[in-house]
Amino acid sequence: MKDISKTSNHLGTPFGYTISVIGGKWKLLILYELKVNSVMRYSELKKGLIGITHKMLSQQLKELEADKLIIRKEYPQVPPKVEYSLSEKGWSLSKVMREICDWGRINCGN
Repeated sequence: MKDISKTSNHLGTPFGYTISVIGGKWKLLILYELKVNSVMRYSELKKGLIGITHKMLSQQLKELEADKLIIRKEYPQVPPKVEYSLSEKGWSLSKVMREICDWGRINCGN
């Protein structure tokens, strides 16, 4: 399968930007978990995403935060407490996630 985000025809387009921000195996799943649960700690996300490694989850969270799709809130306490939630920009993907779910419901048996 061709990686659309690296195809020169799509670089710099709205489609290419969207794929670069939410593409990959885990980002949409992380966003979906945060949409359903509102606020989650790292360990809760790790439990909900079967098969994701610590390194991959950390990397994906950093990228989503850099793209301003999630908010990372750190509490100054011992032991450290960090919570993740969707930003306003992240919530704006709700309609896209709903459409993906609808498409899956219609086509999963075909």
